[in-house]
Amino acid sequence: MSKTLGAIGATQRSGAPGNMRTGGQILVDQLRIHGADLAFCVPGESYLAVLDALYDARDEIPLIVCRHESGAANMAEAYGKLTGRPGICFVTRGPGATNASIGVHTAFQDSTPMILFIGQVGRDMIEREAFQEIDFRRMFGQMAKWVAQIDDPERIPEYVARAFQTATSGRPGPVVLALPEDMLTEAAAAVDAARYAPAQAHPGAAEMARLRELLAQAKRPLLIVGGGGWSAPATADIKHFVEANNLPIACAWRRQDSFDNHHPNYIGTVGLGMDPLIAERVKAADLLIVVGPRLGEMTTGGYTLLDVPRPRQGLVHVQPGAEELGRVYQPVLGINASPAHFAAAARTLAPVDHKAWAASVVEARQQYLVNLKHRPSPGTLDMGEVMAELRARLPADAILCNGAGNYAVWAHRFYQFREFGTQLAPTSGAMGYGVPAAVAAKIMHKKRLVICFSGDGCFLMTGQELATAVQYRANVVFLVINNGMYGTIRMHQEREYPGRVSGTDLVNPDFAAYARAFGAQGEIVERTADFAPAFARALAADRPALIELRIDPEAISPRTTLSEIREQALAKAGA
Repeated sequence: MSKTLGAIGATQRSGAPGNMRTGGQILVDQLRIHGADLAFCVPGESYLAVLDALYDARDEIPLIVCRHESGAANMAEAYGKLTGRPGICFVTRGPGATNASIGVHTAFQDSTPMILFIGQVGRDMIEREAFQEIDFRRMFGQMAKWVAQIDDPERIPEYVARAFQTATSGRPGPVVLALPEDMLTEAAAAVDAARYAPAQAHPGAAEMARLRELLAQAKRPLLIVGGGGWSAPATADIKHFVEANNLPIACAWRRQDSFDNHHPNYIGTVGLGMDPLIAERVKAADLLIVVGPRLGEMTTGGYTLLDVPRPRQGLVHVQPGAEELGRVYQPVLGINASPAHFAAAARTLAPVDHKAWAASVVEARQQYLVNLKHRPSPGTLDMGEVMAELRARLPADAILCNGAGNYAVWAHRFYQFREFGTQLAPTSGAMGYGVPAAVAAKIMHKKRLVICFSGDGCFLMTGQELATAVQYRANVVFLVINNGMYGTIRMHQEREYPGRVSGTDLVNPDFAAYARAFGAQGEIVERTADFAPAFARALAADRPALIELRIDPEAISPRTTLSEIREQALAKAGA
C-alpha cells in the first residue's frame, strides 16, 4: 500500500470532517446511488482504493472475482442483457483492459448496457508509456459509446452519472472509464449525483398512423423483432399487437427470447442458419416491420435478403438509435423509438383487416414446426435427440447460454424459447461467451436452471471460469460438444478448400476430468441413450456439472455432413 493510500485510509477511518472521501469511496458511493447491485472483476493494484471501498459496500454490491478479464467482462455483459441495467466490470490497466475488450465489443454489437472501469497509471506518469499504460480513448474509441478518463475526484459523480445515462439511453451500449491510480486515493469533497434516468425516444402519433396505413395496404407483411432494449412487458405488448393483427412474427438471430416460440404466430428465426423457407418469406414480403434489430450482416443473410440501399419490400424500421435508421437500408418509414415504447404504442393501434395473410400465417407456422424435426445425424450420439430431450424437459424460465460455433445451431434451431430473458448468446459471434454468461446468470438467478452450450474450442477459451462457478456455487449445467476441431472454420474450409485440412484440428483434454479438478461434477456421454440419465444426475448434483458430449466430426450441422460439403465442393470445382 502506498503512503498516500495508507494516510488517507487512516484519515477516513478516524472520521474526517465534512464530506471528504477518497476517489475510490466517491466512486463506490455513486454505484450505490445508481442502483448497482453486483460487480465483476479481476483485481489489480491500479484500483486498490476501489476494492477497499467495495469492502465497505460488500452487502450492497457483492463483488464477483473472476479468473480472467474476458470472463469478468462477459459476465457484466450478460448482466446487462438480463436486466437492462449496466453491467459493472472492474479490471486493471494494460493486459487487464485488453483482455476485457472482447466483452466490450460484444456489448457494443449486441446493444447491451455495460460500464467497464479500468485502473490507470498515475496522472504524473501519463504519456510516458509507463508500466502497462494505454491510451484507452484511442483503444476503445470505436467499440464503446463513450470513453473517458476521470482526472479529478470531484468530478467522479458527474462522469459516473453520465456513464449510466449514456449506456442506457438511445441504443444501449458500453461505456469505458479510466481511473488513474493516484486520483482514486486523493481525497475530495465531491457532491453526489442523482440517480440516472434513461432517455428513450417514443414513436409519434403520425408515425404510428402511417404504420397502420402501410399495414392495412399490405398483402404479405412480416414482423421481425430483436436487438437490445426489450423487457418482459414489452414482449407482452408486442404479443397483443401480433394477435390483434394476426401477424406472422420472426425473431432475429440470437434474440429468440423476444417472442414466445410456442405462439401460433411465431414462424422462426431470421439469421445465420435460418430455414431457407424463412429466407424466402423475407424476400417475398411486401411489408417488413423490423422492431429492434440493426439489420446487420447476420440478420440479413449477408445483406442479401434486402436490397441495398432501397429494399424491394416496404421497410418500417424501428430503432432506438437514430444513427442506425438509413445506415444501410432506407426505410419507407423510420421510427426512432425504443422497442418497449414502440410496443406499447403498437398495442393501442386499431387492428387492420388481416384476411389477406391469415392462411399464410398458418402455413408458415407449420413449416416452422416441421423445421423442429431433426434428421438422424452420424455417430452414436445424436444432438437432435439431445435437443428434443431438453425441449421436453426444461421449464419455460430456464436460461440457455452459448458462445460461437456450429454446435450452437442445434440450440438455436431445435430449442423453443418461451419467456424473455432466457437466451444469452453473442450476436457479435464471440467464442468463449457462454461459460461466463452462464455463471453470471446463475449467480443472479439461483433458483432457475441455467444451461451452457459450448463447443470444445469455445469452452477452452473461458473454461477456467469453472473455478468462479464453484467458488460462488453457481450450479450451471455445462454441455461441452466435443468433435475435436474448430467446427465452423472446418466447415468453411471444406467448402472453399476441400480435403485440405489446416489449422482446425484439436487435441482435447478429458473435459469431465477437467471439471472434476475444479470441484464440479463431470461425465462423458457418447451414446444418445445415456444423455437423459446423465443430465438428470447433473441437475441433482448440487454443484456445477459438466457433461462432455462426444459427437461424430461428420455431424457438422443439422442439415449436412462434412463429407457432403466436401463432395459438393469437389463436384463444383470439377464442373
